[in-house]
Amino acid sequence: MARPDFLIIGAMKCGTTTLQAQLAAQPGVFMTTPKEPNFFSDDAVWARGMGWYEALFAAAPPGALTGEASTHYTKLPTHPATLARLRPVLPAPKIIYLIRNPVARAVSHYIHEWSQGVMSEAIETEFDRHPEMVSYGLYGLQIAPWVEAFGAGRIFVSSLEVMNRDPQAFLDRVGRFLGLAGPLVWQAEQAQMNASAARIRRLPLHGLLVDNPVATALRRALVPRALRARIRESRQMTTRPGLTPALKARLEAAFAADHARLVALFPDNPDIAPAYPFLQAAPAGAGLR
Repeated sequence: MARPDFLIIGAMKCGTTTLQAQLAAQPGVFMTTPKEPNFFSDDAVWARGMGWYEALFAAAPPGALTGEASTHYTKLPTHPATLARLRPVLPAPKIIYLIRNPVARAVSHYIHEWSQGVMSEAIETEFDRHPEMVSYGLYGLQIAPWVEAFGAGRIFVSSLEVMNRDPQAFLDRVGRFLGLAGPLVWQAEQAQMNASAARIRRLPLHGLLVDNPVATALRRALVPRALRARIRESRQMTTRPGLTPALKARLEAAFAADHARLVALFPDNPDIAPAYPFLQAAPAGAGLR
């Protein structure tokens, strides 16, 4: 049966798309298309059945290490059934969980939802309306069930900050964790695959009016390029939204409490501290393992 050897399970807006693209570019590694099947988390996808899921890996070359990357797998409480569905099917996968500064992650989450047309109000208003913008960044809360299910030794936890600091060293460590025999090479052209700063707000009927070859051809033929550029810029968030001091303090307090839980689960992991610059700095001399 074609099933994955490893999973990239999140967190959302923490570099999973970049890592997925980097691994897909390495010899001997096969990643699914789509990048995020979200099979075990989303009810509608789960209903497609195991045959659909296994077919995602059918094209893997013989002997290739297979993986998929679904950030919905660590989105509690939105998707509570993930592990109950996954454990009987994948009894011992290797697991990669990426984190980042949770305050920055939450802002990036807001930008993503704004670009999708899901959120349109001021960022403070949307934080009050959507508690998941905080809960998805409670990394200790999200990863604890996975530790209970598979053990901390099968989970690679690192941060976007560590990835950005030394991409090749980071990728080498991922390769060693996965047991890849050959050297991995960081592909610069695959980096930053999901940068929020470049996101364009989706319009009503976006698929019909924008992501459509006929509509694209008509726009290029009938609308001057300069006008198309101005319209595109008007739908782009060019300035990263800021947080009020009160909201920032509230978020940092929530994430600081959860940080203690995450460190308790992975007490010797130096990759956690760089994601929490608003807490006390890591001890001098702490570095990558």
